[in-house]
Amino acid sequence: MRSRRLTGTRRRVTIIGAAATSVVAGVALLPNWSAGAAVTDDPTVDARTKATFQRLADAVFTDRTNALLDGGRGGKDAPLTDRFSGDVALSSGTARTEDATLSGLEQRKARLAKAGEKYSKAGTTVTLNATRVTGRTAKAAVTETTTLTYAEARGGAPRTTGFQAKHELTFKADRQGNWRLTAIRDSDEGGLAVNTLSKPASVKVATAGTTTTPSAPRAATTRYPVQVPKTATTYDYKAMAAYAEKHWNAYNKDYPDFNGQGAGGDCTNFVSQALKAGGWKHVPGYVYDYTRWFGNADIQSHSFIGVNEWSWFAQNSKRTTPLSNVYQLEVGDVLQMDFDRDGSKDHTMIVTYKSRGVPYVTYHSNNTLRRSVASLVASYPTAYYYAYRT
Repeated sequence: MRSRRLTGTRRRVTIIGAAATSVVAGVALLPNWSAGAAVTDDPTVDARTKATFQRLADAVFTDRTNALLDGGRGGKDAPLTDRFSGDVALSSGTARTEDATLSGLEQRKARLAKAGEKYSKAGTTVTLNATRVTGRTAKAAVTETTTLTYAEARGGAPRTTGFQAKHELTFKADRQGNWRLTAIRDSDEGGLAVNTLSKPASVKVATAGTTTTPSAPRAATTRYPVQVPKTATTYDYKAMAAYAEKHWNAYNKDYPDFNGQGAGGDCTNFVSQALKAGGWKHVPGYVYDYTRWFGNADIQSHSFIGVNEWSWFAQNSKRTTPLSNVYQLEVGDVLQMDFDRDGSKDHTMIVTYKSRGVPYVTYHSNNTLRRSVASLVASYPTAYYYAYRT
């Protein structure tokens, strides 16, 4: 596939109609959120401008997703964002940043393909959730929903994978009142969407100074290890997977949502819920005691919601055993990652599908359904991985 040529000057043409799949929420004119921030000379953000904010956001994330497709955008060099000029467009700095992002994603696509991961088509929609205006600055909160179709799904392998990600876009008005997109920030704490190059959030914890906090051994990431089939029947692994796939983007209201509530997000809370659905029983006690494990709508132990605390409980309680390779994971098993290799684990996922020797994980923060372990390893080759047999 011919790579898109990067140029110093990006073309601008007249805005065309909104994509049919675009979704606009809250387009009615909203008051400024900061009292007294607006003055008579400040530009207004009316319904039409908000709709254009949403369409530009849709174009940005669609361009990013398309950069991962096998065959790219059908040989077209111009990204969708080049169609925006006039009232709302990318700033020159953001245009250069997006060029670099698309180039980086094309490199990721090559690594994914080498690992046997290719996508034939994709669909991205963006919902505008809220717009905050302060003087000549507007911040738009959006939710991206993306589905990717696997190009070489064979046998019982999943046909698609998908994720949701929240972003904050910053627009600034120039002297003519034209809005320019100047910054894009991932507002989810996970930072694990396949079409983002942002560094995932790391969790910093103070390791307890006792011998009851076992250090999990790292798992290898080489392909085709000797498989280790599950033999235990203590838990209902299908129920674990069913729960996770039901609630990957529709959160269970019987539990709190920790996404956006501090380092680590909702990932371990979500996995604990799935394990509970499959038969893990509460071990009541003090919330800070990681040898205890419990969680409901009102109270949760740190081991129920914390990445490292869950690992300590899982090993100390003998509810899990380590696996030597991530490709040995089976449905209902758990995978953790340490992105910066500092000894503190950062993310927790549960396996909900396996086909042709490849496990597929489902997780929160970012909300993701059936992402292959091959994709994770190709996207984060320097991370440490920890595989747990449940």
